[in-house]
Amino acid sequence: MEFTDDLVTGNTLIDGQHQELIGKINDLLRACETGDGKVKALKTLDYLEEYTNFHFSQEEALQEEIGYPGLKEHQAKHQEFVQSVKELYEMLEDQEGPTDAFVQQVNKNVVDWFVNHIQGFDRLVAEYKKSAK
Repeated sequence: MEFTDDLVTGNTLIDGQHQELIGKINDLLRACETGDGKVKALKTLDYLEEYTNFHFSQEEALQEEIGYPGLKEHQAKHQEFVQSVKELYEMLEDQEGPTDAFVQQVNKNVVDWFVNHIQGFDRLVAEYKKSAK
């Protein structure tokens, strides 16, 4: 996964955090692909979950600060992601290591969700912030 121009929101703090998250997502995918095993994948998933929670709180604080009207819906989308990560934990704990099915779920529940979320929800926040100035 790459941080490309279509993922730029224009908010330096949020864009920097998105780059960090993409790095962690790539670490998780590498751990799965290189056969580093369950422990490495779990540790990477732990860090991804921790950093995601930090990032979501930062995004939501920014939205509160600017009076963003879609905050509740945005929070609900964040909760969907948190639930997806929990499901990945469960899936990984039930296996001896990252399987092809697990990697497919990471791509669907993490990579695809994240790209769609930034391009949709996060861009709307950035546009609202610009127009509110």
